[in-house]
Amino acid sequence: MTGEVLWTAQEAADATGGENNFDWQATGLSLNTRSLEKGDLFFALQGPNFDGHDYVIKAFEAGAAAAVVQRRPERLNDDAPLLVVDDTLGALNRFGASARANSSAKFIGVTGSVWKTSIKEILRHCLTKQASTAASAASFNNHWGVPLSLARMQRNAVYAVNEMGMNSSGEIRELAKLVRPDVAIISTIEAAHFEFFKSLEDIADAKCEIFEAMKPEGVAVLNRDHPLFNLMSERAQNNGVANIVGFGEHPKADARLIGYELFAEYSRVQADICGEALDFTISNPGFHWILNSLAALAAIKFVGADIHQAANELSTLHGLP
Repeated sequence: MTGEVLWTAQEAADATGGENNFDWQATGLSLNTRSLEKGDLFFALQGPNFDGHDYVIKAFEAGAAAAVVQRRPERLNDDAPLLVVDDTLGALNRFGASARANSSAKFIGVTGSVWKTSIKEILRHCLTKQASTAASAASFNNHWGVPLSLARMQRNAVYAVNEMGMNSSGEIRELAKLVRPDVAIISTIEAAHFEFFKSLEDIADAKCEIFEAMKPEGVAVLNRDHPLFNLMSERAQNNGVANIVGFGEHPKADARLIGYELFAEYSRVQADICGEALDFTISNPGFHWILNSLAALAAIKFVGADIHQAANELSTLHGLP
């Protein structure tokens, strides 16, 4: 992926408790032989309808540096480098936890019913211009996407952005334990999970699990315009997170929208981000992009990056693929 060594055989064994049969070094990680790049470490995950062990040979044919397996696949060459573990998904989680523990980056966690991928992409775009930044690929926000994103982090990352999604209560809690964000953003709460939750309040409570893994000096960035802002703020404080930053049009918002103009292909924005006046252009149309930018700029400020430079970069951000 990057050309730099992300994992050595010894580091992987230390992280997982697994056993190597040969020495190896990996420059990336992959769960899918169709997107695997030469030098990647391949994880043979198992699911109800697939078994990654069936693709280990193909992974080596595509240039895998080694494979993480629970058992040795049939017809595999004797000289194929393997890390044998008790459970490949558990090993992936331990890879992610180890990468997080060894990183000095500032971590931003992003969740919410909608817009979380957009906010994550704003953060990726703006922070990458300032320093080495790791961010979730696509919408890798579930029980395998989050640890994979952590395990793929470049060693010199200054900032890390992780998107976290859910379908049921307790899922954000487990993902947040891995990410342990310094800044947590909840974009908004919408009726997106009513097959699993009875009310918006229940959805908000599940999203607020992100605060459980934060330190007291962490920052919660919340939608100040949302009717459940006070509930989310209370949940953050109950978990020891005292720094609450509201974003939106609300007169008490810390990252506050002062004025805006919507055009067919872009938007003009005037905002006050925690006491700093900004006038910037977003090269994406739509009011939701304006709100997303406020949340992102607030987070950027609290991880110590330059929000003026970040605001200028919003003019070069284009729509998601």
